[in-house]
Amino acid sequence: MKRVPGKTVRAGWWSFGVLAGLLAGPAAAHDPVFGLGPHTLFKEGVEIHLGLDRSEAGARQDTVTTLELAYGLTSNWTVRAELPYVDRSGGVDGAGDLGVATKYRFWRRDRLGEQISGSIFGRLNLDTAGEGRGRDATDAIVGVAYGYESRKWYRWAALRYRYNGETSTGLDRGDKVLVDLVGGIRFRQSGYLEPDWVWMLELNGEQTGRSRLDGATLPDSGGSEWFLSPGLMWTLRNFALKTGVQFPVWSDLDGNQNASDYRARLELEWHM
Repeated sequence: MKRVPGKTVRAGWWSFGVLAGLLAGPAAAHDPVFGLGPHTLFKEGVEIHLGLDRSEAGARQDTVTTLELAYGLTSNWTVRAELPYVDRSGGVDGAGDLGVATKYRFWRRDRLGEQISGSIFGRLNLDTAGEGRGRDATDAIVGVAYGYESRKWYRWAALRYRYNGETSTGLDRGDKVLVDLVGGIRFRQSGYLEPDWVWMLELNGEQTGRSRLDGATLPDSGGSEWFLSPGLMWTLRNFALKTGVQFPVWSDLDGNQNASDYRARLELEWHM
């Protein structure tokens, strides 16, 4: 893919604005906002990633700020570590569960003005947070992702399975399947020294199994949610800003559970 160029970005939230002023720099391909893409870093490349997530479901409100560091072992193999800071309604705040992940690109085909690729993905969310700030268990996620990129059109697809570990109280939380279908378009083909804009629309689905405690199935657990998620990616050389909002379009949750009202995300990436 052709590398795209940049300048300072001012984000709506002050922490992102400060960081954006410090970063400048060659951009590679990027993944969608909420879904999983096949992108890997170049060999010995480093990515600094700052993310801000906000979600509401009934009376519950969560804000999670995340610092991620990634390293390209090869051009097809990337490893990543993530440290979140959780601010949850009810006065709960502090460091969340540490996450470690890896992605391996097993297939890539380059044609004139196009790139098609596929990757496999693995992740562990470690039980490192204090009470109320984490999941109280180690969770594992595996998945596969496909991506197509051209000078105008983008498309991504991904399938992930999340195994949720058993908590210290004996709660066996239901596992989850995540499905992502994403389309993107670059309306204007920018030059090398110009900012680049890609507009995206995602369809994100989540199917969660029923939880169990002491062998009994919990009635207020499990079900499905689907989201329609418009997003935007702005890149300038090795710097990128991505943002998007997930709007629930269909929900079938079992028992007395609050469906999601919305989820919003803002991300800054710096590749070097």
